[in-house]
Amino acid sequence: MTFLRRVVMLSRSRKFGWHPAVRWANCTFGTIQGSIALLVLFSLAHPSRAFAANPDQDTALTGSRQRIEKLDYRMTGRLTRVEGNGKRTNYKFVAKAHWFPDGLRVLCEISGPGPEKTSLLLHMSVSGHVTIEAVLPGEKAASVLPFERWNDPLVGTDFSFEDMVENQFFWKNQELLAPEKYGARDCFVLKSTSGSQDRTYYDAVTSWIDRNILFPVHVVKTLRRTGLQKEFVYYGLRQVGGAWSASQVEAKVLGKPGSSILAIEFGSGKANLGRKDFEIGQSGAQKEKVE
Repeated sequence: MTFLRRVVMLSRSRKFGWHPAVRWANCTFGTIQGSIALLVLFSLAHPSRAFAANPDQDTALTGSRQRIEKLDYRMTGRLTRVEGNGKRTNYKFVAKAHWFPDGLRVLCEISGPGPEKTSLLLHMSVSGHVTIEAVLPGEKAASVLPFERWNDPLVGTDFSFEDMVENQFFWKNQELLAPEKYGARDCFVLKSTSGSQDRTYYDAVTSWIDRNILFPVHVVKTLRRTGLQKEFVYYGLRQVGGAWSASQVEAKVLGKPGSSILAIEFGSGKANLGRKDFEIGQSGAQKEKVE
């Protein structure tokens, strides 16, 4: 029993009555309790205001979100599946992206090695909610891709449909882990954990973000239920028009042979795209001129 509690109990007995000093202690005790209760309620409603956020976490998270919110690019490149025995299957990859007031739109087209073609239109809202439309091989019109297929391999590679956007930075649950080096780079390590409100196949995504350029150099995604992990490594980081990007991204399912590589060959970081550029039904996307 604490000293303050004993004082309050004695003050309520007939023998001791209500002494002025005891009244002050009791009032103070009640005020302390009330203040703590208000602080708890306030923190539940406004957690970021009640307790100051880690400034490094704010830097890493805000920088990552702002990078995505400035996207406006066209690019062409190759998507390659490398088997465990070294055999390669190459696909042509064409994509463009732009952040609009209602969020990000990404339109990409994968073709080859035969005549088949896959087209995707991904929309990520400002809160990180994702929807995917697709025209798959053999189909003539776009349709909403069911969530059950979001984790399917994209044209047989280690990339899934969902991997075409970085929605993890917009999830509510973010945690800054201890800083680490990845290669020669000093990195923030940010763990993004999905909640019940997030439509995703991933339970958590851990990103190693270069402290100087605020661009990811290594990402590990952990699948829900199975715990299977997928690793992404970013190579050839470069700054074009003030924006950082990678010339290659390698994806690999840990514990399984082989990997997949997305390599950018040509592109423009300031494409000045508009709504009309993101109509998935339009044909000849591969023939668009890349600035």
